[in-house]
Amino acid sequence: MKDNPFLYEINTAAWLYELSLKYGAPLTIGDVPAHEWGKIAAMGFHYIWLMGIWKRSRIGKAIFMETPEYRRLFDDPARGWTDEDIPGSPYSIAAYEPDPLIGKWEDIGMVRDELHSRGIGLILDFVPNHTAPDHPWVMEHPDYYIQGTKEDFQNEPEAFSLISIGGKVLYIARGRDPYFPPWTDTLQLNYFNPEMRTALIRELNKIASYCDGVRCDMAMLVLNEIFSKTWGPAGGNSSHEPLKNEFWKEVRDAFPGFLLMAEAYWDKEWTLQQLGFDYTYDKRLYDRIVSSSVQDIYLHLKADISFQKKMTRFIENHDEPRSAGIFAKDRLFAAATLFSTLPGMKLYHQGQLEGKTIKLPVQLRTIKIEKPDEDIRSFYEKLLFITKQDVFHEGEWQLKEVFSSVDESFQNIIAYTWKSSLRTKLVVVNLSQNLSQGRILLMNELAGEGDCLFLDELNNQQYVRKCADIATAGLHVILDGYKAHVFDIRN
Repeated sequence: MKDNPFLYEINTAAWLYELSLKYGAPLTIGDVPAHEWGKIAAMGFHYIWLMGIWKRSRIGKAIFMETPEYRRLFDDPARGWTDEDIPGSPYSIAAYEPDPLIGKWEDIGMVRDELHSRGIGLILDFVPNHTAPDHPWVMEHPDYYIQGTKEDFQNEPEAFSLISIGGKVLYIARGRDPYFPPWTDTLQLNYFNPEMRTALIRELNKIASYCDGVRCDMAMLVLNEIFSKTWGPAGGNSSHEPLKNEFWKEVRDAFPGFLLMAEAYWDKEWTLQQLGFDYTYDKRLYDRIVSSSVQDIYLHLKADISFQKKMTRFIENHDEPRSAGIFAKDRLFAAATLFSTLPGMKLYHQGQLEGKTIKLPVQLRTIKIEKPDEDIRSFYEKLLFITKQDVFHEGEWQLKEVFSSVDESFQNIIAYTWKSSLRTKLVVVNLSQNLSQGRILLMNELAGEGDCLFLDELNNQQYVRKCADIATAGLHVILDGYKAHVFDIRN
């Protein structure tokens, strides 16, 4: 696969439901017509992430159906929904086998082969922190889970599930992010139990035979340091002692050529990369784009390139609001140009390219019908066509300094180059709503003393400048609010 790849996230249950309506018959993943995969391949994606293919929890679904606040959560995106429209959470996994709604193992194998024939890799989910309450391990291996006491349950009843096994009641902890309430449809795995780790790696081995990599949900939660802080030095009342080895190091050693992508927060991206992750979420960049903190974005992009090349950049995914719903259109175009042309993996979310504005809860498979925004669709078609070029995947990336020309508005501009033996690109983005201008030094990008052609591929314009003038004084750029250039430099 190419460096700095493009990833397309598909909400599998929702996509299949949409295709079933389109073709007039229920479809599983193995029934998807080949030309549907071809349409995705034509956009230039290197990986497809089929989010949510594993068997969903019946208990988890019942919890959502019986909880009024969850039911209200579904009304806005899908008024008139029925019980069949709620398959349950894809992150409350009852077994690492395809959900009947999605298909069978052989269907997953067929999809992988179909994608491989088009030069595309397949990414699936791996949820290391917890399982569903009806996962087979609960009855067969309750010691795989964090267990509390009756007193623990009485003090914090929302944090535990009561499980009866052989006439004995166990108080099994619910999965959690320590900064939020427990997830009521999950049970917490115990990472101080080496047998549990071994069993989970066996599950991953099964998954790995059907795909090219996994997106690891909340990957930082199972780091030894964080796990100990969340669950105590011995994992609650467990008899197991903290393990010295990191689980993710064990995973990388077991799967040396397998792609690992981490959903990661709390400044643990570098730690996870050092343990073997190929890519880690760049949530910090996302937050800074949303908050319009141009200086913070610039400082973020000054990080070492070896770190940046392992970041997964995005402006939306299934956890975040729709980008077209939170950004005005001109600002959306600027944000999209920025993240799409940075080093690292770029994640595009199903519906993002059409400008959808309604966020679909992961427990739902249907949503109000939204017509595509033709302006946004046309913009992404052009942007993806431009960024297919090899220089954006194999070239050398360099952040450029922007200097004042007449005022302080240069601070609103982010600029960088991509350079290969055949091509040089210059990306310039104004991340403010105000007209901004500045000068960009390009001494290493120009050769000779003749004319230089700056072909703006994003706006279909071209500019001729004297190479010698730019080498000494810099390229003067003036951009209206939220405008961008993607220059191909020729001299």
